[in-house]
Amino acid sequence: MKTEKLILMAMFVAIGVAGSAFVYFPAGVARAYPIQHAINVIAAVLFGPGPAVLIAFLTGVVRVLTGTGSLLAFPGGMIGALLAGILYARFGKASFAAIGEVVGTGIIASLVAVPYARLFLGTEFGALFFVPPFFISSLAGALLGMVLVARLTKAKSLKFRP
Repeated sequence: MKTEKLILMAMFVAIGVAGSAFVYFPAGVARAYPIQHAINVIAAVLFGPGPAVLIAFLTGVVRVLTGTGSLLAFPGGMIGALLAGILYARFGKASFAAIGEVVGTGIIASLVAVPYARLFLGTEFGALFFVPPFFISSLAGALLGMVLVARLTKAKSLKFRP
């Protein structure tokens, strides 16, 4: 079972990296990459908060190393995955994982991105600069993640943790 879990986690990282290269749309001054947010919701439901955060972290590392992402992928992906996993563990519904992703990435991570960007990227953006693109991206991805979880549950193609 551990091998199957590791393979699925690696597949989610690969899908997150590939998805960011092909699936994006303009969201204000930035681009929205909803695939990572969908993966965060699915990983939160399948594995829980810890592995979901690890998947988001590893996806961010590969995206930064390959030049397909910025350092903002870390707070955006990891905070959303953590809150999605915590809310799913608490309430047991994919809709709560999606809410956790949107609140975690769209609100909390977008506010954390301001000092983070100042420290690591040398930018001087205002507090609300990151909120619209982070929120739009996380909302689109969380909705996609919820739909995929519902379809996978209905098809009984994956074993979800209790």
